[in-house]
Amino acid sequence: MVPPTAIAFDLDGTLIDSRGDIVAAVNHALEATGRAPLPGPVIVRYVGDGARALCARAAKLPESSEGVDELLQHFLAYYQEHPLDFTRWMPGAQETLEKLSDIADLSLCLCTNKPRATTAMVLAALGVRSRFRAVVAGGDTAENKPAPDPLLHLAQVLDIHPGRMVMVGDGPQDIECARRAGARSIGVLGGFASEQVLLDARPDVLLRSLHDVCDVLRRWRDATVRLSAVR
Repeated sequence: MVPPTAIAFDLDGTLIDSRGDIVAAVNHALEATGRAPLPGPVIVRYVGDGARALCARAAKLPESSEGVDELLQHFLAYYQEHPLDFTRWMPGAQETLEKLSDIADLSLCLCTNKPRATTAMVLAALGVRSRFRAVVAGGDTAENKPAPDPLLHLAQVLDIHPGRMVMVGDGPQDIECARRAGARSIGVLGGFASEQVLLDARPDVLLRSLHDVCDVLRRWRDATVRLSAVR
């Protein structure tokens, strides 16, 4: 075991509750292309694998369909104009980021499947871009989460071994990404995925609140320091 020196957070459902803006953007795209809008809870079930997958699922089209291109354009254009109409911080998110920012040898990162343009817009609107040493967004790597590519990219940017990273997220994509990259994972309830879905994903730790992330990280760091001392 090695002490974690970087922690990567998912965005939607983990740090921010963006359900309202995602639903509004999807329904705008559906109506703009002559389709009927969908109930919010239905759209929320489609979230997690990036904007293209979301639009394809909402329209019941294959991701490779040209029809998805048009939907995605409308979705992204609307979202960039309305990044924070309904979006709010998840409970404990701001406090957790502030506490972790005070740890001198810990790098805070963002690892999201949200497209780069909308991610940048949301972070700018929230005024928190400077909190993250590195950001990897949807489309920045060959594959999005659950592939390991995003975390491996962050490890390369930070010049650290992936085993020194911790991934915090509300979905199975986050947990699988961490496992395949060789990083630790913390699942947090209250986002898009149900408790059973997260349990089935088998995170290293499953929390009910972001407030507990700092304690978990501290225990991992203390445990590895004690282990090194024993050796």
